[in-house]
Amino acid sequence: MPALQKHLDESIKLELNLAKLYTIFHDSFSEDEDFWWELTMEEQGHASLLQQEKKQPQPMEFFPDNLLSTDLQSLIDTNTKITALINKYSDAPPSKNEALQIALDLELAAGESHFQQFLDSPTNSLSSTIFKQLNQEDCDHAERIRSYMKENK
Repeated sequence: MPALQKHLDESIKLELNLAKLYTIFHDSFSEDEDFWWELTMEEQGHASLLQQEKKQPQPMEFFPDNLLSTDLQSLIDTNTKITALINKYSDAPPSKNEALQIALDLELAAGESHFQQFLDSPTNSLSSTIFKQLNQEDCDHAERIRSYMKENK
């Protein structure tokens, strides 16, 4: 259980860090603010779902087995990378193309791609069904970023 708790904490941190980074991109690219805002809100929504699980009287009792990445170190490394990007781009944002490529790379990283794989997997429990229903409006972020890159190049 403690290992799962660490995975949950790192996964929450990942979602919140991505939301912070996407907020920087939102504030930096007014012509793309709707695109970045939608991603920001969805990442915050993912974090909220995971945070709700922590508040349960018996956390993890009904938690979907395949929701979190099993590679804790990869989650930690990705969070370290995103925190560095937040610090780097808070004062001087990247170019629009760099921002899109950074977002795509991060969405394909361990925790985020694992979350999408969970959403795309067959539903095998009530908890999985609930998580998926709560996320039904969120489509694959990596695919949306790729599409946006194609449309705006």
